[in-house]
Amino acid sequence: MTTLDHFESAFRSAAKDQFTWQPPGITKIMVVTDLDREPSERYLARLQQFLGHFLAGSGSKTDQAVEWKLLVGSDYALVGELHRMVEDWSPDLLCTYRHLHSSAWTFRYSLGEFIHVLTQATEVPVLLTPHPKNDAIAEHALVDTDVVMAMTDHLQGSDRLVNFAAALTQPEGKLWLAHVEDETAYERIMTAIAKIPQIETDPARELIRDKLLQQPLDYVESCRQAITGHRPELEVKPLVRMGQHLSAYRQLVSDHKVDLLIMNTKDEDQLAMHGMAYPVAVEIRDIPLVLL
Repeated sequence: MTTLDHFESAFRSAAKDQFTWQPPGITKIMVVTDLDREPSERYLARLQQFLGHFLAGSGSKTDQAVEWKLLVGSDYALVGELHRMVEDWSPDLLCTYRHLHSSAWTFRYSLGEFIHVLTQATEVPVLLTPHPKNDAIAEHALVDTDVVMAMTDHLQGSDRLVNFAAALTQPEGKLWLAHVEDETAYERIMTAIAKIPQIETDPARELIRDKLLQQPLDYVESCRQAITGHRPELEVKPLVRMGQHLSAYRQLVSDHKVDLLIMNTKDEDQLAMHGMAYPVAVEIRDIPLVLL
């Protein structure tokens, strides 16, 4: 390595992504069901109790009272109608449940076409709860938001994800910032490096692994400093590791008894849901999720 290459590598290593505190304003919440009016109002009341914990003092941009809007099954029939109603009212958060307007809620294989459109064709964050008829939900689900997890395979630079997760964590709650590095991809790279005689494989293995994990850890520290500067009562903790994505995500959520899991779903290069978001959303069905 030349002196110039060494200097450039050191400079790049020192450059770190810095988190910017910019909490979302959540003043309009739309609740969508496919039920009659009475069960819809019960679902609304449960959500208001659940979300009231963070709305009471989460560091939102504004102290304005939250406006709620309830859409029941008779208010719309087609996914296009619902999409237009969401766009017209422009909520800050949309709340509904998996398999909206679908009889397949007993199966684990999808979220339903209405949910696909709501998550991918609008810019509104969607809070997705277990189906109201599903009794197999976590004991701590829909109670409060004192344990929230933001999860991704590329944490650094995810300011919107972290800001939203912090906003949804109730006062004196715990916010886990989780980054799972794809172990399969890492091993594939290391297999290729092992076939290059000019590179010492063992040192490269350790150095690359350490660097891959240190970058999100540095970003979490930047998040922690910024968030606690505005919300000192909030505990911000890192969860950074290598693993098989889906199994690692499931294990992290289970181990830490997460009340609310928050993920990015948009991908600018495709119409389908981003990365691991779809399989995670399909598999983790016993707690609420927020799909950004």
